[in-house]
Amino acid sequence: MQDAFIYDAIRTPRGRGRPDGSLHEVTALRLSALVLNVLKSRNGLPADALEDVIWGNATQVGEQGGCLARTAVLASDFGDTVPGLSINRFCASGLEAVNLAAAQVRAGVGAGYVAGGVEMMSRVPMGSDGAAVAVDPTVTLPHRFVPQGIAADIIATEYGFTRAQADELAATSQQRAARAWEEGRFARSVIPVNDVNGLPILTRDETIRRETTADTLASLNPSFQAQGEVMPGFDKVALLRYPHLERIEHIHHAGNSSGIVDGAAGVLIGSADFGQAHGLRARARIRAVARTGNDPTIMLTGPVPATEKVLAAAGMAIGDIELFEVNEAFSAVVLRFLQAFGVAPDRVNVNGGAIAMGHPLGASGAIILGTLLDEMERTDKATGLATLCVASGMGAATIIERV
Repeated sequence: MQDAFIYDAIRTPRGRGRPDGSLHEVTALRLSALVLNVLKSRNGLPADALEDVIWGNATQVGEQGGCLARTAVLASDFGDTVPGLSINRFCASGLEAVNLAAAQVRAGVGAGYVAGGVEMMSRVPMGSDGAAVAVDPTVTLPHRFVPQGIAADIIATEYGFTRAQADELAATSQQRAARAWEEGRFARSVIPVNDVNGLPILTRDETIRRETTADTLASLNPSFQAQGEVMPGFDKVALLRYPHLERIEHIHHAGNSSGIVDGAAGVLIGSADFGQAHGLRARARIRAVARTGNDPTIMLTGPVPATEKVLAAAGMAIGDIELFEVNEAFSAVVLRFLQAFGVAPDRVNVNGGAIAMGHPLGASGAIILGTLLDEMERTDKATGLATLCVASGMGAATIIERV
């Protein structure tokens, strides 16, 4: 088996996922084609260079449906000989696209791929696809389905995390993200989004609030308490799965949960021969990948077993990893990762995360992988691990090492 290398990684800024967000006027197709075009132009690739484009998004309906990957290729400067594959592993779709592309390269099925994803949450709202996992009682009842916010609160209750801890992590995310932008740490990867006249629509992440502190967050009311305790009473459903808990402590709110945003990201992956053929220098090697399933009620604990599995696949220990990106879907997800592995907080999400900059579902996995690689290069680190929790009880993880 041959190695799979990362040659480039880019992303758009993330815009507020509301009608007044800066990217609301932009379709998922247009944003995806922009990422493909920038990867093609700045790496000097011919139109027929790729074996495939693997593209993730979580809500594959309407303008995000119909094999968006192939449509994005047709809307881009790549040739129509390049196919496209749309995939959906919910929040890990962007990372799983990368992992699938790497697996194909390693197996010798094509030399070059672009993998990543997109989510325009202001235009295609989360849940608008009417997914059976959330609405079909033949699945939801026996598996004790609850919404993700309540799942995050279950994690906090089960593992003993307090509201103060969650708010402190969220405030740190905001401050780290603001500092990263001020110091130009995203300059290599973030591409501007312009209108048809070439004028900028958005050049930086739109949801960062540097002034946020744990004290200001303490004034916010829990977002999922009424949903859990009153109507439709999801706490009672959760307690059927976790009867040892006296009650669910509701600690999450808008300030310590990931933001709803629009955005896209792409990663150029290929073999050594691909790089040589196109005059490219590899930035990192994909060392190992993993995905797992876990309890669909608590749902969001997947980064822990996925990390254990990817470490075993790489023949590594947690101490061998120098930097981590753990998607900040909710504060409790990251707190659980820190607790499980005893990792120093200053090695995790050092440039902020989705609490500050938002979580464009299908793109987030590719975003955090690119952020990880940039920071490894900036600080001269050799190894990094990216991982995400996934709706319905899954996890995904990837280890990369610089070359």
